[in-house]
Amino acid sequence: MSRRDRMFRVPRVRLGEESRARPQRFVPGGPAVLCARCQHFAATSGGTLCTRCAVAEAPPAAPAAPPFTGAPRAWLRSPVGLGRAAAAVLGLVIAADLFAVWADVVLLDVSGDLADRTYEAAIGRRADDADTLTALAGVAQVATTLACAVVFLCWFYRVRVNAEVFNPFGHAKKRGWAIGSWFTPFVNLWFPRRIALDIWNASIPWGAPRSPGPVNAWWTLWLGSTFVGRLADSRYDSAEDTWEAHDAAATMLFSDALDIVAAVLAILFVLELTRMQHRKALAGPVPTAV
Repeated sequence: MSRRDRMFRVPRVRLGEESRARPQRFVPGGPAVLCARCQHFAATSGGTLCTRCAVAEAPPAAPAAPPFTGAPRAWLRSPVGLGRAAAAVLGLVIAADLFAVWADVVLLDVSGDLADRTYEAAIGRRADDADTLTALAGVAQVATTLACAVVFLCWFYRVRVNAEVFNPFGHAKKRGWAIGSWFTPFVNLWFPRRIALDIWNASIPWGAPRSPGPVNAWWTLWLGSTFVGRLADSRYDSAEDTWEAHDAAATMLFSDALDIVAAVLAILFVLELTRMQHRKALAGPVPTAV
């Protein structure tokens, strides 16, 4: 290319250079209007400010909206009221189990006499009384268990949501499983314990490690009482003679006693977890090192 061609060559404008163009200086006597703000550069066509001042006075861009994840937000709510209610209803379960233990003892005594071939009028009346007590104990246990299930699940879901506030990423199961896992066959054998452990770990106060022993003890006794209770009911319903009825009554007595221990451990678990969440909520966010 000759020197003449280089002198008259038209420069190419790269993409984006127009938006980064510098404002034109004001030339006295020229057609441009002086910028009303800086009084140094020429104002843009049809405006009162130069390009630099117009950019400086432009309002800041609105922040981008957070991405929608589709997951419901977690809000911290006090579990104290529901925790106390759950402990109270568990106390009613214990009372019903104690009544059932008394009925089991009466039934065990009467069935033992009948198994020994002792047939008297008094034995017949005692057998009728034992059947009545057993039926009443069953009604009391069913009623208290249903009431306990409603209150306990409400409390369990509350502490699960609170645990998500304390630690959003420390949960293996979604919050819906806090209720659904109890009604899903086979899943209800380990999902509730896994959820309870995640809640427990997330609710530990800052700098105060706690052993998950209460969770494991309650869950083990609850599973044991459930299996033994079903075995006792099956044996009692299928009993064909007095000796089988006697053995079934002994199994029912053991089942009801085991259920009392499981309910006591459930109360300790509920009260301790409620206390942990209450303390952690009062402590505020995690303390940072200075």
